[in-house]
Formats: sequence, C-alpha cells, structure tokens
Amino acid sequence: MIKTYFYSATQRKLLHDVDLSLNLIQHEDDLLWVDLYDFKDEKELSHLAKVFDFHYLAVEDCLQHSPRAKIDTYDKYYFFMLHALRYKEDSDEEITPEQLNVFLSSNYVVTVHRRNLPILGRLARECLTNITKHMENGSDMFLYHIFDGITDEYFPILDRIDQRVDELEDQLYEQPSKEITEEFLALKRTLLSMRRAIHPLKRMFTSMNGQFMFQVSKESEPYFLDLIDHIERIIDTIESLRDLLDGALETYYSIISARTNETIRILTLISTVFMPLTFITGFFGMNVPLPEQETVWATVAITAGLLVITVWMFLIFKMKKWI
Repeated sequence: MIKTYFYSATQRKLLHDVDLSLNLIQHEDDLLWVDLYDFKDEKELSHLAKVFDFHYLAVEDCLQHSPRAKIDTYDKYYFFMLHALRYKEDSDEEITPEQLNVFLSSNYVVTVHRRNLPILGRLARECLTNITKHMENGSDMFLYHIFDGITDEYFPILDRIDQRVDELEDQLYEQPSKEITEEFLALKRTLLSMRRAIHPLKRMFTSMNGQFMFQVSKESEPYFLDLIDHIERIIDTIESLRDLLDGALETYYSIISARTNETIRILTLISTVFMPLTFITGFFGMNVPLPEQETVWATVAITAGLLVITVWMFLIFKMKKWI
C-alpha cells in the first residue's frame, strides 16, 4: 500500500494521496513523503523505483531482510536501512527487528517497510494535523524525526530489560531452577539482537573524521548530534547490561558449584562415618563361629563400640572443622 504526503512550500499546504506521475516538486522547499508498507510482492516497489529512478541494488535490499543497519550513497539520493524493534517478553523471540528502508533526497523521503510501524503512523497523523511541525523544515529534518522516534522506542525496552536483570539477581540466591537458566539465555539473546540492530547506527551518521555521512543543513546539525548522543547512551546501556548479566551468570554458576560442593562434602562425611561401622558389622556378621557370640553381652559390646566410634569420628570432624 502506498501513502503520499506532499507539502507545497509556496501554498503552505499539505496534499494527501497525490498522483506521483505529476511533476509535483516546483520549489526547493517542497517536500514529498511516500510511504510504502504492507506490500506483498515487487509490483508497488518496482513502480516507485521507476518513478524515482532507484538503483536495483537498493530495491533488492528492500526486498531482503538484513539484521545490520547501513547507509549507501547514490548520485541523487541516500539509502538508509535501520530497524525498529518489537518487544514481546512472553514470546520465544522477545525481540523482532522490523526493517525500515529510507530513500532520502533534497525534496523527497520514501519509506519502505513490510509491517506497520507506530512511529510512521504517528508522523502521518501529525503531518495531517500540523504540517509545519515536520514537513516545512526539509527532508533531513523529516529523516531526523523518523530516526528520533525509532530511537525513543529503544529506551522503554532497555528499562524493562534492566528491571528483569535486577529481578534475576534477586532470584540467584534462591534454589537454582531451570527457569532461572532459561531467563539468562533469553536475556542474552535479547541483548545480542538489540546490539546487532543498534550498534551500526552510529556509523550511519558520522565517518571516521567526524563528518556526517549525508547532507545535513546547519540548522539540523544540533538535532542529529543529539540523536548520536542518544544512540551512544543506548549502546553504553546495552554493554552495561551485558556485563551485569555476565557477572550475574558467573555468580549463579558459583552458587550452584558451592551448593554442589556442600552436598558432596556432607555425603562424604556420612560415607566416612559408615565405613568403620560397615566393617565391624560385616566382620561380626560372618557366618562362622566367633568367640563369645552366644552371649548377649557380645551384642551389647558391639553396639556400644559402634556408638563410641561414631561419636569419636564426629569429635574428630569437629576438631578439624570439617563440619
């Protein structure tokens, strides 16, 4: 499905669902936003590629899912690939990256995505109600609003993951269970998926020499610098959560190991106590004649001896601080 929004700078008016075959852009401040979503095949995308003369490699990238964000530079436009994140805590795959492809030129922005994205729906509503909020400041600022909206959606996910890590740390000292191990693995997979989707974003904006990778007006630079700061904070938070999770996992394994060693120590002490008792009862239980075996005092003496040996061994263990 294709939705179009055209802002005429001369008329200061927004036109909705315009005909792309018309020569709409007449002024340098005009802006056209084309949103292609929920497309099932290549037909609609091919139509846009013909209208805007998109490179076939960029069209292929729109059709194929890639887990890494990137930016490609073409003669008349820039091509961005980034990911919005859907978070469902109770599902097998907690994080689902939704790929968003953006074609950016001086007078148009084309967004291509297979599923509805909340940020683009919100932008569409705001454009229809207040055209001066997003459409009159140029294509680079419109791109900023898209990126900023997607970035803002990362923070609640990280806050929830932070809470889950804290809850997991509180559960470490309880009885080890399969659920705790599964929670560790789920959180590690979630953080890995987020890192894969977000970490390349910083390289999309600035190069090694600190210059922007695409054309940004002087008025827009502070906004993109603030966006880069947000991305750096998100990346630092992900790395911190990974370190916390790794530390908690090591603590969990240490607790399990300590509890296992304690269990083995107790069982070893019990086995050690019963070794001489087993020997004595086995010796006097032989099916051969033994001295004084017919008197009742033999049983009393053997029983008393067993008790004395047991008490003596426990005293030795206490002196050695083994128990």
